[in-house]
Amino acid sequence: MYLFLLAVIYLAFISLGLPDSLLGSAWPTIHAGFDVPLSYMGMISMIISGGTIVSGLMSERITKKAGTGIVTVASVFLTAAALFGFSASTGFYQMCLWGIPYGLGAGAIDAALNNYVALHYNSRHMSWLHCFWGVGTIISPYIMSYALMHSAWTNGYRTVSLLQFGIAAVLLFTLPIWKVNKPAAAGENSTKVLGIKGALKIKGVPYLLIGFLSYCAAEATTMLWASSYLEGTRGASKEEAAAFGSLFFIGITAGRFLSGFISDKLGDNKMIHLGIGIALFGAFCISVPVKIITVTGFVIIGLGCAPVYPCIIHSTPKNFGAENSQGIIGIQMASAYVGSTFMPPVFGLIAEHISLNLMPVFLALFMILLLVMIYKTERAVIK
Repeated sequence: MYLFLLAVIYLAFISLGLPDSLLGSAWPTIHAGFDVPLSYMGMISMIISGGTIVSGLMSERITKKAGTGIVTVASVFLTAAALFGFSASTGFYQMCLWGIPYGLGAGAIDAALNNYVALHYNSRHMSWLHCFWGVGTIISPYIMSYALMHSAWTNGYRTVSLLQFGIAAVLLFTLPIWKVNKPAAAGENSTKVLGIKGALKIKGVPYLLIGFLSYCAAEATTMLWASSYLEGTRGASKEEAAAFGSLFFIGITAGRFLSGFISDKLGDNKMIHLGIGIALFGAFCISVPVKIITVTGFVIIGLGCAPVYPCIIHSTPKNFGAENSQGIIGIQMASAYVGSTFMPPVFGLIAEHISLNLMPVFLALFMILLLVMIYKTERAVIK
């Protein structure tokens, strides 16, 4: 039963990744069809991320009251319904409205599942589970690319929505197995709510929140703007850009698969440092004005990003205590989505009013900030 639960969690992580790469791969077509500026993608991503901030901050209370299983099922159903709403949208404002339930669903499941895995599984499983998130992000751009070539972007969203409904149904039918799991980690069943003020008083947490914000700012910008960058600076067609944009997700998925074999040996902190270094090299590669090097650079950025997110999450109970991990991880999710909310729109304005070519510099700055904050967190925890 324990292994069966692990398989269900793997499936849930696929559902987490499926919607994440759709908007970026379809946006070159959507913004032209709706006759809105290129930068408007940032508005939709801001609404989605805003919803995840709210649900991330609420996740500690909701998960402790309802349980991880119920939160997971409800969240996947909510995101599936929102994706179907995207597919039925006939105007930009409708996509903005459907972004609200999508964001609320995504934030709740992200915090609940990540805390559960951090408490009950070792680092390699965290890497492999996030690898399955990457599987979802790889599948959906190809679905969108096929839809763009043979019908319309709305069919891409509709197909992914139906896949999400199928996953939600499986999760619903297997809900009873969440009660049959490993013994609760120390402090896991505590009903005490840490809250934002309580979390910020813990040494190292503020630095970690800034670092997580920086990481997700870089990741989300890459995720959302890779296709537009390839089309606008390297002359890729819309169809090519949609497909090539998924190479970042191939890199991050392959990287997390490989990370699973070495993360327990190297430890979370060394994996984070290694990942940042690789991502910085990838940012340099996409600055080279040669299409094949740029495309390869997005794969390298993905490889570098691969261990960062899962290792930060996995180290949270160890660094700050199992009794505090749900609250801190929920706030981490909220902090991460602040980066996802505001930084891609900021880059959208830079791209529209200055140049798309500044994307490598934009990414490198946030990766350097992440590295500084990780060092400060490590020093605070050791003290």
